[in-house]
Amino acid sequence: MKYVSTRDTAAHPNEVSAAQAIKEGLAHDKGLYMPVEIPTLTKEGILSLAQQPYFERAAAVLSMFLTDYDAKKLLSDCKKAYSETRFPGGAAPLVPIGENLYALELWHGPTCAFKDMALQIMPRLLSSALSMTGEKRRAHILVATSGDTGKAALEGYKDVPGVDITVFFPVDGVSPMQKLQMVTQTGSNVNVCAVRGNFDDTQSGVKRIFADASLAQRAEDRGFFFSSANSINWGRLAPQIVYYISAYCDLMNRGEITYGDKINICVPTGNFGNIFAAYIAREMGLPIAKMICASNANCVLTDFIRTGVYDRTREFYKTMSPSMDILISSNLERLLYLLGGPEITRDCMEKLVCDGKYTAPASVMEKIHNVLEGYYCTEAETAQVIRDTFYSGGYLADPHTSVGIGCAKQYIAASGDHTKTVLASTASPYKFAKDVCTSLGTTPPGESPREILETLSSISKTPIPAPLAATLSLPVRFQTVIDAKDMANFIFDR
Repeated sequence: MKYVSTRDTAAHPNEVSAAQAIKEGLAHDKGLYMPVEIPTLTKEGILSLAQQPYFERAAAVLSMFLTDYDAKKLLSDCKKAYSETRFPGGAAPLVPIGENLYALELWHGPTCAFKDMALQIMPRLLSSALSMTGEKRRAHILVATSGDTGKAALEGYKDVPGVDITVFFPVDGVSPMQKLQMVTQTGSNVNVCAVRGNFDDTQSGVKRIFADASLAQRAEDRGFFFSSANSINWGRLAPQIVYYISAYCDLMNRGEITYGDKINICVPTGNFGNIFAAYIAREMGLPIAKMICASNANCVLTDFIRTGVYDRTREFYKTMSPSMDILISSNLERLLYLLGGPEITRDCMEKLVCDGKYTAPASVMEKIHNVLEGYYCTEAETAQVIRDTFYSGGYLADPHTSVGIGCAKQYIAASGDHTKTVLASTASPYKFAKDVCTSLGTTPPGESPREILETLSSISKTPIPAPLAATLSLPVRFQTVIDAKDMANFIFDR
């Protein structure tokens, strides 16, 4: 399996191995790496996966994309990444939360967010890639985070030999618990810095560093190179494909469906990586009918799906679902590539940089409309979903998951489609405890993280997740705040 850039318009595109693509993260022409073909998942393959534990499902699916990796080592790495120690009770459990609606709980890992599902295995994939490509330099992982990716990446890469990691987050764009998780991170090879501005400012700053040849040379002179742990890196996105396939297997095992029955998928998304992973699973042959793209008030993706116009030149909202407070959805580029090819992709991305918007061709939008539906929830609607889901349904959901629930219900009401729907539940409600408490009609007695978490535990009669409880007693290590223009200097001045 070879990989090419989404923007490579040459008659014979430059092809690299999976290991090279994962090591580099971003292609040299600023495009994203994609496999030259999507492997096929057969009926026999799905039926076989249904009989396996999660780590074996992960190894089997990943081996279809990472054909240069040693299969035995990949299986061993997956077994360690998805162990009971890291995911107590099992990875990616499927929980019924309504008629024909199931929450795929992706947040039972060490940082209580869905990013753990990829970032517990990704460091192992990178370590293998460094060895396979004969790399002698250190890898310096750069991460722009809207909240959850940062902590999950820090936890995954801490003290990994041959690797350093720097995480940038928008100073006022993450929840108090997300911030506390990052600024108390342990590890000798980690660094964390807040950036004045929003997530798009932070993400654009990281992309500029990747694209700057002089900075690459400066890093080379110091014996390291830059790579990414964001979903722009295929090594981060590929593991996310697994849990949609796993959910289908679990529905079959429960007798909820039989092989060939189609399901719908609903994903609360900002950067379009998580829902694109579901799209890849569909392209592999997983029986998915419709995919519901759920957004918050920053509904740039909803508008694009409905109109074909992607326009980031709009008001930016800070919401209670900050991981979705994004106006530049990087992984949408991969969908454009699959449906329109590299020339259309390059043209759209250039217009996005120069004009702040682009219009996708009608031929591309026709294909999108066959699969994708776009909906969004306002802040008031999200709060109402949190209340209704808990008080009427007995399920405690974080704001991101609640956006997904609200959008799934909007779609069902508008379409009359009652197909069984798997909803990606992306974070523990305790990561956003203050907003969840407020939505439930309760005000915590104080502003400290401990008081907020204990209040939510009291009203919901659920325990505080152990990883978050442990964070409360850790000392703060990182307090630097900079402007986006100073991000490169921050890295080199360490």
